[in-house]
Amino acid sequence: MDTELVATVRRFNRTVTRRVGALDDAYMARGRPLAQARLLWEIGPDGAEVAALRNRLGLDSGHLSRLLRALEGDGLVTVAPGGGDGRVRQATLTDAGRAEWAELDERSDAFAWSILAPLSGPRRTRLVAAMAEVERLLVASRVTIEPCPPGDPRARVCVRAYARDVARRFDGGFDPALSSPLGDDELTPPAGVFLLATLDAEPVGCGAVKLRPGAPAEIKRVWVSSAVRGLGVGRRLLDELEGYAAARGWTAVRLDTNRSLTEAIALYRSAGYREVEPFNTERYAHHWFEKRLVP
Repeated sequence: MDTELVATVRRFNRTVTRRVGALDDAYMARGRPLAQARLLWEIGPDGAEVAALRNRLGLDSGHLSRLLRALEGDGLVTVAPGGGDGRVRQATLTDAGRAEWAELDERSDAFAWSILAPLSGPRRTRLVAAMAEVERLLVASRVTIEPCPPGDPRARVCVRAYARDVARRFDGGFDPALSSPLGDDELTPPAGVFLLATLDAEPVGCGAVKLRPGAPAEIKRVWVSSAVRGLGVGRRLLDELEGYAAARGWTAVRLDTNRSLTEAIALYRSAGYREVEPFNTERYAHHWFEKRLVP
């Protein structure tokens, strides 16, 4: 652990907490703490499923229930079964809740301007640019990557999204039936692994590696959602897959890709892959790469 970096993050957190009024008992002078105001905002005029709110805000069920009860007690929110499924609970703003949401929206604009107003024009620009960069990096830090059974519904979502993406980009489209087959058993330990990237419990990326004895490890199905592209998730997936293979004794890893995937090709080259002769007959491949690993 780098103690200087940690100290800087903690100092930043204290400054932001104080400046945004996170410790105030009455956030935005509305008589309720920040947690309740934030939840009210996230429910919004269109309402939201309670499970989605829990994932989005990173709250445990008990804390979220207490916050919802407080808002219900103030006559701002109702919670009831939604979508015809009694197991799904939907939070909806009342008329008073929508009025409070609009007031919070207006005061939030005014508060944001109060931060910018004391600064000169160039300093405002610097602050806003820095905030945008911090936001992107904080989002990136919330992405988790973990092994996932290839038959898991979340894994299936990613693989379908991967197929849709490449179908849009490949010359002539993409038909999975014409691609080299890849069975779930090939991506299940010890034969391989499927990694799932999630943001607030939602799948945003994936990648897999096959481990065949006597042959280099082979990386497959690396995909990153447009929602997190540019945040380094693709490189993290690649590093994790390489590390998984290396930790199990593999000394080389290889992959193939289509010429239309220029960003992926740039990623592989920057990660130390070198182009090699074709090692398979994949219909949609134009480039084949290999990299040495340190077990």
